[in-house]
Amino acid sequence: MPEHNWARSFSFALIPPTMSQIRVDHVWKYFSSEPVLADVALDIRAGDRIGLIGPNGCGKTTLLRILTGDLELDRGSVVRRKNVSVGYLQQSYDGDPNQSAWDFAHTAFDAIHRLSAESEQLATAMANTQDESAQELIARQFDHVQKQLHQADGFQLDYKIERVLGGLGFSSSQFHQTIGTLSGGQVNRLMLAHLLISAPDVMLLDEPSNHLDLKATEWLEDFLRGTQNAYVIVSHDRYLLDRVTDQTLELLDAKIDAFPGNYSKYVQLKADRLEVQRRTHEKQRLEIEKLEDFIRRNHYGQKATQAEDRRKKLAQIERVELPREVEVPPMSFAQVQRCGDIVLRAQRLSKSFDRPLFSDVTFQIERGQRWGILGANGSGKTTFLRCLLEDGFEFEGQVKWGAGVSVGYFDQQLRCVDENTTPIEAVRPTHKDMVDQLRRDLLARFGITGDTALQAIGSLSGGQRNRVALARLAASDANTLVMDEPTNHLDLWSREALAAALQAFEGTVLVVSHDRYFINQLCDHVLVLDNDRAHVIDGNYDTFRMVTARGSFANDSLSKQAKPIPNPTADQSPRRKRRFPYRRIEEIEAEIAEREALQKRLEGDLSDPEVLRSRERVLETLSRLEKESERISQLYEHWHEASELE
Repeated sequence: MPEHNWARSFSFALIPPTMSQIRVDHVWKYFSSEPVLADVALDIRAGDRIGLIGPNGCGKTTLLRILTGDLELDRGSVVRRKNVSVGYLQQSYDGDPNQSAWDFAHTAFDAIHRLSAESEQLATAMANTQDESAQELIARQFDHVQKQLHQADGFQLDYKIERVLGGLGFSSSQFHQTIGTLSGGQVNRLMLAHLLISAPDVMLLDEPSNHLDLKATEWLEDFLRGTQNAYVIVSHDRYLLDRVTDQTLELLDAKIDAFPGNYSKYVQLKADRLEVQRRTHEKQRLEIEKLEDFIRRNHYGQKATQAEDRRKKLAQIERVELPREVEVPPMSFAQVQRCGDIVLRAQRLSKSFDRPLFSDVTFQIERGQRWGILGANGSGKTTFLRCLLEDGFEFEGQVKWGAGVSVGYFDQQLRCVDENTTPIEAVRPTHKDMVDQLRRDLLARFGITGDTALQAIGSLSGGQRNRVALARLAASDANTLVMDEPTNHLDLWSREALAAALQAFEGTVLVVSHDRYFINQLCDHVLVLDNDRAHVIDGNYDTFRMVTARGSFANDSLSKQAKPIPNPTADQSPRRKRRFPYRRIEEIEAEIAEREALQKRLEGDLSDPEVLRSRERVLETLSRLEKESERISQLYEHWHEASELE
């Protein structure tokens, strides 16, 4: 395996923030007659946080592989700073399947292990050397190695591994599981963990949040926001791009355009830039037409000299090209029949397999509302939808759909579209006649045009199959859309188009999505599945984040904006018992402030060279820090309970 895929040598020297790590100059790359990259130039500097975006298939992964050195250039050059370490997120593991996840993670520290061994050898040499000048030389070498270990945080390696593996969703029981027994998603997460632990100077992250649930994605965002290493990240997760990037590179039609700021800033700046380019192009077009008209009318006659001057002027004009834009399908859903005020009422809904997924869930959805469902991987979101649809699952409780409700279902596995049929047949509705041209027009609204409408669905890309399924959903004329991960396989622009279409939809929407930006754009209610419980939030994903920042949903006490789903058939519950002994709120707040101050001092101790030279002091400090963190978390739970009951 090439060196850059997993294990790069560490470079511990402090790098000035303006130093270029990788410079790309006038790069061209072809796989056919048309270039994938045409005269591309960019500069990655120390500490850069770059988002790389572009439509599906535009060449983003190709550019990343060029940055690693995997692909040869047709023209141009890529210059890397001497000794720069570059890490690329691999999507597969081809090492020893009997190696444990923990041992593989430890290989990210091979360079540090070598430094540690060198440090021990130097310490032994100092102890066994009597010559003062030799001792002084060895001592200087020892101090240099210790400084490198300190800069690389080399005194708490196990803690780093635990932190990263745990943050990416591995339980402690999985740390020593062999890689051959892990699922595909777990292997992908392990490869991401290895890259993050190895901390190369430049990280190249191609869809790093794939296979991560909500909690692990948020942890990854916090990790990236805290690192000082440079990174280039390709992602369809617009919320992640907003949180972790401050530069955006758009790859479109083989060329790169750079924008300062994150994804949301890019959207604004791109729109402004397009408007200026359109006005400039139109102004030039009118000027050219005026010149051409004068030349045509006066080519012969008294004004022939002036016409010749204008012809020369016309030849010298540098034409302003139309702005480069991503072609976005104009998705839309038809007007629908009005239904009753109550669309769905679920009472005491419960479902278990080998463990409870959700229990005693009661809620109702009203006409025109847009609900999003959130939860960790394995929390039962798809099962929850299928129970509501009474689609082949036995469950406890009652589901009642309202008067006049017609339901359309988008299945994330796309089983609703037969791979052996064509798009134009897949969208043929069963409740009405729709001639070929109308079905073609419908498919075109979702980006399926020309001969693609006549190809076998099995031969289409994932994004194309997804858009056929959306078109089929639109053809159903349903006034209530139940959608399971409808943004899968869609690029950023198609996701924006889908959100706009659903915002304009006059019916009701219930959607499971890991796309938090999409949930923010669309939803006015969020239902959260969490440890077999359910909670409703009046708001979107940002509201959910605000609520969880105040306290865990695992607690009995929730903020006023996030409440346990009410059970309208139950009598009013008695005042619940305290989990904690009575204390005044002011006393709890004072202890929280005191312990948080101690927590900061302990965190500072972990940067103290004197502490870092002693394994025992490091372990003792980490132990105290862990106990203080647990105590602070418990105090916050106590504070929430006291705030509610007092």
